[in-house]
Amino acid sequence: MERKAEITRKTKETTLTVSLNIDGTGVCQIDTGVGFFDHMLTALAVHGEFDMVVKCKGDLQVDAHHTIEDTGIVLGTAFKNALGDVKITRYGSASIPMDDALGFCSLDICGRQFLVYDAEFNGEKTGEYENCLTKEFMQAFAFNAGITLHISALYGDNDHHKTEAMFKSLAYALKQAVRIKEDGLIASTKGVL
Repeated sequence: MERKAEITRKTKETTLTVSLNIDGTGVCQIDTGVGFFDHMLTALAVHGEFDMVVKCKGDLQVDAHHTIEDTGIVLGTAFKNALGDVKITRYGSASIPMDDALGFCSLDICGRQFLVYDAEFNGEKTGEYENCLTKEFMQAFAFNAGITLHISALYGDNDHHKTEAMFKSLAYALKQAVRIKEDGLIASTKGVL
C-alpha cells in the first residue's frame, strides 16, 4: 500500500502543487520563492524521509505570509490524505540540537487539531524570511493534517538554528508517528481516533 497524495490548490494569492510520499527516502524538490523556507521544507523532507515536491507561486510582492501559510494548508492536507485509514503508531517526539539551539516537538496524529508553539527570536527576520511565519506554517500544517502539535525552540542564540532545529524535530517526530502498526489495531483506548 502506497501512502501518497498529490494536491493542487489555486487562490487569488497562491498557486500550489504538493506531491507527498510518506514512505519515501527524503528526495525532494522545493520551490516556494522563499529561500529560507525552501531550506526548512528540505530539512523536513530529508530528516522525515518523505519524498516531497512543493511548487508555489505566491504574491511575494505583498510578503511571504500567504505563500507560507498556504503551503502549510496544502502540505497538511496532503499528509492527512496520504495517511488514509492505515493504523499508525500515532505519537512521536524528538529533541534536536543544532549548535547553540535545541528544538523540541511532540505530536499526536489523532484528528484533533491543536497547536502549542513556544519560540522567541532575536530578530524579525532570518534573511528575508519573517520569523513569525514559522508559527503560521506550523498552525496551518497541524490543523489541516489533523495533528495535535507541540513545538518549541527551547533555547538558542541564532534564529536560523532555532528555526531549523524546530523543523528537524518535527520531521523526526512525524517519522516516528507514521510508522505502521504491525498488529493493525488502532492506538487508542477508545478503539477509535
